[in-house]
Amino acid sequence: MVQLYNLHPFGSQRVVPCKQEPAHFCCGQDVLFVASTAASCRVEVFAVRDQGRCEPLGSFATLGPVLRMAHSSAGDYLVTIEEKSKATFLRAYTNWRCMSAGSSRVCVRMVGHKMEESYSETLKEQMSVVEMPLSDPPLCISCCPVNGDLLVGCKNKLVIFCLKYLVINQNLTVLDFERSLILHIDNLIPAEVAFCARHIAITTELDVLILKLELVQQSADWTEQCAQGVSAPEKTVDGGVKDESPSTHTLQLELDEFIICQKPVELLGEESKLCEIPITLESTELPTEDTKCFQVRYLLFRRFTPDQSPFGFCEETKLHSVQLLPVYQTGSSLTAYEETENKRELLSLFCFFSLPHVGYLYSIGKVVEVISTYQYSEKSEQAVLTPQFLHVITSENLQCFTVRCSAAAARDEDPYIDTTVKACPPVTLDVCTLRMQLFIGPRAICHFKNHIILLTKADTEDITERRKPTRRMLSRKADSIKSRTNSESEPGWNLYIINTVSTIQLYREMVDYSRTYENVKTESCIHLLSEAHLLIRAAIMDPHFLKSDEKEELLRAFRESCAFLGDCYSRFDTKDYHLALPYYRMSGLSMTEVLQRLVSEGDEIQTYEKGLIFYLTHSLNEDLNEELSKESGNKILQIFYLADPVQLPHILCSPCMRNVCPLTAVKYLQKVEKMMPSVVLTLTKAFLALKMGDLIMYEHEMDSYKETMLACGFTGQPQLLRQRKGGIVMPTEFAVHLKEMQPGLLVAATVALHENRKIELEEADTFFKMLCSNSENTIPQLLVDFWEALLVVCSQEEILQELLLRVTSQYVWRISKKQLPETKPLKTTEDLINSCNHFGLIFPWVTSIMSTGCSSDKDYHEDISRLQV
Repeated sequence: MVQLYNLHPFGSQRVVPCKQEPAHFCCGQDVLFVASTAASCRVEVFAVRDQGRCEPLGSFATLGPVLRMAHSSAGDYLVTIEEKSKATFLRAYTNWRCMSAGSSRVCVRMVGHKMEESYSETLKEQMSVVEMPLSDPPLCISCCPVNGDLLVGCKNKLVIFCLKYLVINQNLTVLDFERSLILHIDNLIPAEVAFCARHIAITTELDVLILKLELVQQSADWTEQCAQGVSAPEKTVDGGVKDESPSTHTLQLELDEFIICQKPVELLGEESKLCEIPITLESTELPTEDTKCFQVRYLLFRRFTPDQSPFGFCEETKLHSVQLLPVYQTGSSLTAYEETENKRELLSLFCFFSLPHVGYLYSIGKVVEVISTYQYSEKSEQAVLTPQFLHVITSENLQCFTVRCSAAAARDEDPYIDTTVKACPPVTLDVCTLRMQLFIGPRAICHFKNHIILLTKADTEDITERRKPTRRMLSRKADSIKSRTNSESEPGWNLYIINTVSTIQLYREMVDYSRTYENVKTESCIHLLSEAHLLIRAAIMDPHFLKSDEKEELLRAFRESCAFLGDCYSRFDTKDYHLALPYYRMSGLSMTEVLQRLVSEGDEIQTYEKGLIFYLTHSLNEDLNEELSKESGNKILQIFYLADPVQLPHILCSPCMRNVCPLTAVKYLQKVEKMMPSVVLTLTKAFLALKMGDLIMYEHEMDSYKETMLACGFTGQPQLLRQRKGGIVMPTEFAVHLKEMQPGLLVAATVALHENRKIELEEADTFFKMLCSNSENTIPQLLVDFWEALLVVCSQEEILQELLLRVTSQYVWRISKKQLPETKPLKTTEDLINSCNHFGLIFPWVTSIMSTGCSSDKDYHEDISRLQV
């Protein structure tokens, strides 16, 4: 499903001042290359300035009409397929920028030609044309954006040329190419190819094949095999014999009279091996120690059938616009642009291809899967994919769609996405059309940075209509008329450079647009804000983000978009209400700020959705250091009383609620108690009574249940006894009071917490030491009482052995140091003997020691009698 919004991603547009009608064009870094039609055989070069202003840099002649052209950012070279005398040639133009300085010198050389040192000064000031001869005519080309290698598609084969940097001397480095690998593919005529980071995408009229060249660990045998070629299994028929029947040609002639449609197929990952397209690798490099050996891994194969209609098959059903889009690791930008291009780390890779009425976007990284499907309102001519948008031209429109590349890449980059810590809109989120801009006769499109280059050419009937002298025609800008010297002969074409608006400007428009759905249609509001968030996220993931002038503004917009999404999931009744928590966390907003955004002052009957309750519950229970004001705390009490009263005792124990009014809290608890009484609620009321200094109320609440029930009640809310502050366990006022007045209840409650895995043994040690204000090396008697009580109920052998060691060590230390316990032990020796089998009858040697008077003070006899494990 494709949502349709009427936003404005396109800004100003200008006409490129071409002298001849463009046949092909492409962009690179900060320039635009325009190849003229057959008559002129020239390539014009324009520098693209701010706001899309084009300044001519010059032009250079080609061998013949340009059939295909592409620019590589790595190496800054232009590669073309040219035709002359019914023959096609592959040529690379390097050092072409020197012509803008006025130099007209051109050096034409064969690929791999050794350049002598004597030519160094000449090479610096002239453009070099590298001829790359091939045994078969080149049909299509693609440059790798990561390392600048060149892929050439020919009939039944693909040829890879590696980009080389030849150091002539310390002042001069020139570009050259080396034919390194040939992929032989039977019965395949590529219409388009795409190449990126050893990934290859090939399309024919109705088939798509995506491959990856994987490095193989070298060995002596493998190096020799690489030199000879590595083969994939060939397709065989009739028991393994290759089909070479002489009747094949006759059969083909008979079949030419019919349209044969094979069954549609989609094979992903390992299953794509079943496509039965054999591939043979032939290494053409000289084998050395550094020679890389590859094997082919199939990633995707998809076969389509022609569109069907009541009138028969549509013969124009052909694939177009195959493209591989890399997304790089965030923050990998380096100081120099060239270093950035060569060293940035690839994070994710996406592949797009399109039929006339539908486009497909796949992720081909760790998992091969379709991300989005684009349904066009009319037949498409060409499409271009960017990290933020998909731009598609039809017969009358330039359409702008959103993409999900940043959502998929974010999950590849950050393992904490889709947790309570971080969130990102799902990859499966419906795509939307941001704009359908009317143009007459769009023919071709390309994109770079924030510019779209669009060639339009009206049909004959359109030209006739436009020649009528209307007021609108008379008001056309003069520079548009002057830009075409051949306007009389070909008045119907224009080459536009269209500026896309800044990310921040479009983000603001999307946020404003979303407010129209705020109270009407929940899903559309969340959808549009999710699109705005992904727009910002894609800009932040751009390799040049760290050097962007908008860096701080983009980061602020990112946090703001997270806050807006948090608001939606808090306010709206949606199944994804839990996303309020991670989005608010990413926004950097405090609980107080969130409450100010969502809660109306003095509104006693306001309803609160699950998202807000989920956010507040987790934030209050996860030991945040934020202390809410009295007003904010009272507001939270009101929210939970109305939305989830059962949680009131728990949220009152949060450190964040330290400043809440105790009297107000007690009133709310009394209301809840009438409906849902519980031990935890009674203990919370007693806790608040201590805060108010009301001992009568405290005693009344504590007498409501037996001590055993109270001890178990603390397991329902451990923060009544201990809270964490800066990662340290701190006793509460309640625990301090119990230590003085009811130490037995305190020890029993702590034992219950340990047995219910609410406190670890080491945490309990720290808790009692801090409670008794003892140093780290001093063991308080209350801690010994806890150990002895835990011995009675603990069933874990490992903990039992640890406890026995501790109490034994403590008894020995007291006897040896003649140290008396600071408080009276809770249990006597007889109590311990009767309560568990770890304390048996007193051994005779213990009785003997006590009778011989080794200790003149009978107070030590208790520890001696306990020392029998």
